[in-house]
Amino acid sequence: MAGQVVELVYRPRAEDFVAALRARGRVSRSARRQKWLIGLVLGFGALVVGSALAKGDSLPYPMLAGMVFALFLLVFQPRLVARQFQRLAERRGEFRVTVTDTGVSVVTDDASTSLNWTVQPRYRETADGFYMFSSEKNALNFTLLPKRGLRDPADADRLRAILDAHLSRV
Repeated sequence: MAGQVVELVYRPRAEDFVAALRARGRVSRSARRQKWLIGLVLGFGALVVGSALAKGDSLPYPMLAGMVFALFLLVFQPRLVARQFQRLAERRGEFRVTVTDTGVSVVTDDASTSLNWTVQPRYRETADGFYMFSSEKNALNFTLLPKRGLRDPADADRLRAILDAHLSRV
């Protein structure tokens, strides 16, 4: 495996960020806590509305509005945040990523950066890509490695091998 190089070339799409945020939701305490709290608000609201209906009281419209808002957040927040990320990334143009035993290099039309393995020591694989995450409990920083950016489908196995050798799979 020593000396392997995997290259990806892609333009980020909103779907890439949706997938990254979903993967982050599985490794980030704050993301899990947020979903739990929204679910708690929905559950509490359902109890209040159900209790009002059972007693024959009028519907608590402010509570219903809060429930609709909480449901909106639960369903649409990842896509809204992903669109914001995508708009920012769109300005960077094409992403050219090189993954080697020493780390990850990302070059865009107007910037470049190199990450050694300690900067983002965790990763998660989904059907659509690999997502590297920073080490803090909320995984604030992440790097997209969408599988559609690979030149050859066999590169996914090579990329997985490099990531497994240097990062923790979460």
